[in-house]
Amino acid sequence: MILDRFQVKDSVAVVTGAGRGIGAATAIALAEAGADVVISARTESDLNEVAHHIESAGRRAIVVPADLSDLTAVAGLATAATEAFGRLDIVINNVGGTYPRPLLETSASFLEDAFHFNVASAHTLTRAAISAMLEAGGGSVVNITSIMGRVSGRGFLAYGTAKAALAHLTRLSACDLAPSIRVNAIAVGSVATSALDVVVSNDELRQQLERNTPLRRIGEAEEIAATALFLASDAGGYITGKVLEVDGGLQAPNLDLGLPDLAGQ
Repeated sequence: MILDRFQVKDSVAVVTGAGRGIGAATAIALAEAGADVVISARTESDLNEVAHHIESAGRRAIVVPADLSDLTAVAGLATAATEAFGRLDIVINNVGGTYPRPLLETSASFLEDAFHFNVASAHTLTRAAISAMLEAGGGSVVNITSIMGRVSGRGFLAYGTAKAALAHLTRLSACDLAPSIRVNAIAVGSVATSALDVVVSNDELRQQLERNTPLRRIGEAEEIAATALFLASDAGGYITGKVLEVDGGLQAPNLDLGLPDLAGQ
């Protein structure tokens, strides 16, 4: 049966940023497809709710509350998986994000922080997972990047540059880790998560997002989760080093931050 290829039965996954939104939806999707899951984010109460859904699907969950800007904590998630479940097969690098900021307000340290949170965290967990994945016979890594890693828009210099770096990190690490470990990414458009609450709660801004998206709607976290499951499972077994664009057809940013031209000097 073709649907069997989408199963990850008895696999073990680590999902970062798993308390809400895309991370939570992906952790639950992996559990529904047969995986035990280590979930991590800052807020323990959010993680406990996700763990309840995982357990309701008949799988086991390990909750690891952590500040995932701490690379030691990030690397420790691979150890948590092997200590709890004896193996590690799937890594979903979902933690990340950076607030929009005009270029003249984007300091070198702000840019470095964006790289640290979006790129170094993904590299750290992937690197920590390699040994366990090889012992398990191989594995799959899925990085969550963004449309802003490939299009230009005012205010997104730090975020877009970091996400572009994550996309190319995906390609380069896929080359290094082939053939045993596959590495892919999902370039996400506007998705209805808590990170977008300020925008979608404003009717005018929400309508702008929808109007400027070819599919005329905002994406759902479960649509990203389904793509992550595809890439992590045998259904995506002949894919590595690729960035799948799941963005409603966007070819440009769908939100204008209203940043003015620079005044003449």
